[in-house]
Amino acid sequence: MRTYIRSHAKGGVYFFTVNLAQRKQNDLLVRRVDDLRQAFRYTKQRHPLVIEAIAILPEHLHCIWRLPEGDDDYPMRWRLIKSHFSRSIEKGERVSGSRLRNKERGLWQRRYWEHQIRDDRDFQRHFEYIRYNPVKHGLVTKVKEWPFSSFHRWVKLGIYSEDWAAAPDLIEQDWE
Repeated sequence: MRTYIRSHAKGGVYFFTVNLAQRKQNDLLVRRVDDLRQAFRYTKQRHPLVIEAIAILPEHLHCIWRLPEGDDDYPMRWRLIKSHFSRSIEKGERVSGSRLRNKERGLWQRRYWEHQIRDDRDFQRHFEYIRYNPVKHGLVTKVKEWPFSSFHRWVKLGIYSEDWAAAPDLIEQDWE
């Protein structure tokens, strides 16, 4: 079994990509977005975090979290979000033999991508990647058209204009 080495910095800022197990023709996250939002609220009430940016796509999501000083336990938060959301969904998904043996649901991929944000430039690159992701995946032609994004909050705060589009050099870079 592979050993995953995760970055842990108390009070750190992290970029995440989290996927459903079934990626093809699956719109569960946007179809049940209210249940997903409730899973985030449930988790944040018990274990605070700041969601700097988020984009929820049909079968995956990207977000940037800022953890409280002295806290680096994002794995526990993801377990809570995934399990709370999974309990709100009727059973019926395909479940592998290993998941059956471990009494697991088959909604989420077990792993997720995590990246500790290193500096302001790194934050900006990931921030804009999240904003632009629905366009990149062909779900909309303009960032403002995607309803499941924190982009709209930043527009209301006056940080971005409604017609914002990311600089191509930020979006097309290799992502670690």
